[in-house]
Amino acid sequence: MMIMQVFVAGGSGVLGRRLVPQLVARGHQVTATTTSPAKLDLLRQLGAEGVVMDGLDALSVGEAVAAAGPDAIVNQMTGLSEAHAGKPNLRKADRFFATTNRLRSEGIDHLLAAAEATGVSHVVAQGHASFNGLREGGWVKSEEDPLEVVEGTKAISHLEDVVVRAGGTVLRYGAFYGPGANDDQVKMVRKRMFPLVGGGTGYLSWVHVDDAASATVLAVERQAKGVFNIVDDEPAPVSEWLPHLAECVGAKTPRRVPTWLARLLAGEMAVGMMTEGRGFSNAKAKRELGWQPRYPSWRQGFKEESA
Repeated sequence: MMIMQVFVAGGSGVLGRRLVPQLVARGHQVTATTTSPAKLDLLRQLGAEGVVMDGLDALSVGEAVAAAGPDAIVNQMTGLSEAHAGKPNLRKADRFFATTNRLRSEGIDHLLAAAEATGVSHVVAQGHASFNGLREGGWVKSEEDPLEVVEGTKAISHLEDVVVRAGGTVLRYGAFYGPGANDDQVKMVRKRMFPLVGGGTGYLSWVHVDDAASATVLAVERQAKGVFNIVDDEPAPVSEWLPHLAECVGAKTPRRVPTWLARLLAGEMAVGMMTEGRGFSNAKAKRELGWQPRYPSWRQGFKEESA
């Protein structure tokens, strides 16, 4: 295995914090970015050299990448921690995901330009595959199947197009759980504020953050190309995973809310996700990356995380 200089954009985020130590443990030298000077200490503790960078500023990105001189760039930038500072509001999904969508379009363009300017041949970028498969046909989608067409998917489609064209890798991660990943959700489940909508027939794919990080390390080391779904082995309907999550965190059984009422209270996106969402298959990642999740199912993962 070649020891590499790896540049992790968004190293202080939920996934970055699990990824940086795994890269360091494999002997790689890591430069990791944050938008907050207060998090530079954290990045040092994780074993990386920390840099403050604004992913939406082409000059900031260009200077940070040039100074690091990496062999590979990993994009884990999102605006979700900033969005979560308030209570997640899926009725205003466009506002909630606004910064993340810009980072997945403008931000990835800046990183690819910096990669080209500095001769970095491989870029790995964060995509998304939890419930957002096209809502027709089967309940479980492969990388060949299109994503649903909504405002937020435009940014992901752009990211996939430009990264794949540049010979890079897009890792479509499922819904994260694990350290620091779904605390808001667990709080809502505990307060019985996360109801089952309709029959809870919509499918969702989960992945533990440590498994998402291990898949990312493999993609970097193997210089993989193309799109991969990074999800566990068991895509499942909300009617199965939500009561199990409630049980694991010691909450009462989730309430049931009819679809028409949920549409008024939570908006179209939440209702679509919980009644018509499509999950994803990880067969390609296992086959081509040699990835084996440590938590093959959310059933075991939720239990261990809640213990």
